[in-house]
Amino acid sequence: MAPSPSIPNVQGNRHKRVTVHNSHGEELVGVLHETNSLELVIICHGFRSSKDRIPMVNLAASFEKEGISAFRFDLAGNGESEGSFQYGNYRREADDLRAIVEHFHEEECFIAAIVGHSKGGNAVLLYASKYKDVQTVVNISGRFNLERGIEGRLGRDFKEKIKQDGFIDVRDRKGRVEYRVTEESLMDRLTTDTRGACQSIPNSCRVLTIHGSMDETVPVEDAMEFAKNVSNHKVQIIEGADHEFTLHQDELASVVVAFVKAGLCGDYMAMPSQSCKRTSGHINSRY
Repeated sequence: MAPSPSIPNVQGNRHKRVTVHNSHGEELVGVLHETNSLELVIICHGFRSSKDRIPMVNLAASFEKEGISAFRFDLAGNGESEGSFQYGNYRREADDLRAIVEHFHEEECFIAAIVGHSKGGNAVLLYASKYKDVQTVVNISGRFNLERGIEGRLGRDFKEKIKQDGFIDVRDRKGRVEYRVTEESLMDRLTTDTRGACQSIPNSCRVLTIHGSMDETVPVEDAMEFAKNVSNHKVQIIEGADHEFTLHQDELASVVVAFVKAGLCGDYMAMPSQSCKRTSGHINSRY
């Protein structure tokens, strides 16, 4: 994922640092935007990103403004969380998300939605296919075809090189090693079955895929592949937006919040919700 500007971690009485241990005993660190609502939205970042970058901070703040609590956290090996960064880890990141969901279930929160950006989009979809206990999933700029995008990072001969050396070091423009790709982590990516996972998501789960028309990291065509393979699915293409929606943050947040709130107040309602009783500040759904 291309570098993006960092957004300072906003602290305050309603922003609480929360740590959760995953199934490997690693500490996952996150920030809870607390509104005292029954509902909670969990937000996952993308490849080599963190909870403190766009669009994660802006999305959490947008839900907070609507009176819905949100939790953005660092996946293992990223940001403040423990663990080592791995190139693949798609299914393991879905399991990190499971640890977060279980923690907030113990806190008696209702998980209104799981939202993921870029690689985080894959994590939320894999989660929905495996655990089948969420009613709303938002996939922002996720990659459907995981075989694509590898040559751009590892070079055309990446398969031969990793077979020979056992790893490939990815370097920045100054020649410094940014991260190491092992054969195991590469195969984790190549054997992750996105199509099968999407087809396993139950029809009771509403899925929204949002993509920017000017995304140069993941082609917009991938959004259409998600649409072909998820039974209860909507697509929203934001014209002119790049991979991180750098100049389209407000539009992105409006679409995401509207979709989540439509699920809470519509036919998909799974439990009584205080937020559905509010009459002010409602964002009308576009769907």
